Amino acid sequence: MPRNRVPLAVVLALLAGPALSACGGSSAASDTRAVTVYSADGLKGENGDGWYDQVFEDFEKQTGIKVRYVEGGSGEMVQRAVRERGNPQADVLVTLPPFIQQAAGRGLLQKYAPSGADQVAGADKAPDGTWTSVVNNYFGFVYNKKELKQPPRTWDELLGSRYKNKIQYSTPGVAGDGTAVLVKAMHDFGGEEQALAYLKKLQANNVGPSASTGKLAPKVDKGELLVANGDVQMNHAQTRTMPNLGIWFPSGTDGRPTTFALPYAAGLVAKAPHSANGRKLLDFMLAREQQEEVSAIGGGFPTRRDVKATDANATALTRLMDGIEVFEPDWNDIDKNLSAYVEDWKSATGS
Repeated sequence: MPRNRVPLAVVLALLAGPALSACGGSSAASDTRAVTVYSADGLKGENGDGWYDQVFEDFEKQTGIKVRYVEGGSGEMVQRAVRERGNPQADVLVTLPPFIQQAAGRGLLQKYAPSGADQVAGADKAPDGTWTSVVNNYFGFVYNKKELKQPPRTWDELLGSRYKNKIQYSTPGVAGDGTAVLVKAMHDFGGEEQALAYLKKLQANNVGPSASTGKLAPKVDKGELLVANGDVQMNHAQTRTMPNLGIWFPSGTDGRPTTFALPYAAGLVAKAPHSANGRKLLDFMLAREQQEEVSAIGGGFPTRRDVKATDANATALTRLMDGIEVFEPDWNDIDKNLSAYVEDWKSATGS
């Protein structure tokens, strides 16, 4: 029981040779006491209060290894690693499905089972050992609680005039949560054709594509949008500073609200400049202490089965998920056909 983005200027900057953030340094290979993380957004707090913030700070204190952090959409991070294949800059890659499967399929990850991986469920790690989930999460939507007395119950409600220019979802194929919109719609409507027919209608109310899911929640909180996509971990963490933000799950055709697991999965980059440091960081993220902080600090769900969170966030998350039907997507199919699904979405929506 957890996003994505890229304005043109950022893309050009990345292609030109991006600077690495968090702890300084201009080259991933310039410091042997460093580790570089490419990650989907959501686990690092906007005010330094996220799970990554605490984990990286503790890791640096205990090991002396500085964490260099680069954030973007899941698809963006994978594409960046592809461009750097001949000269890898990242040591650890963290993305949402199906992009972690995509990274493994393209040979971007090397096999490594972190300490504690034996406590991670089989569905939450790669059979070949190339990636392991470090934070569990679920797909969801957000709504403005001040403007809407209750969240929309069904997908069809979003087609009403009340939501004209008040809906936005992140871009499938670029953002992990944006791709999740397509995955859930295909499940809830019973197939790709039906899902695309609905999303074509939704365009009448949709503001337009967004490369970043994380930037949609503030718009909802301010009332610029009434509804947007997101995920439970990220959005629950954002409610600390966004009081008007509510989380909800659209119902399928049978009237039952549905969602699916969307974990943050981490892998060791093939030919990483600091593989040993990458292994240490993966071990650290899966350690019991850090897993116990996933809900209390990060607003997510621990991935280790032997860690049972009992903090206030864990209680709230359990209550939120009560009565929600959780289905399991065919990630192999989605990984294999993702490009086709995205192209079909573009054609249907004119995006």
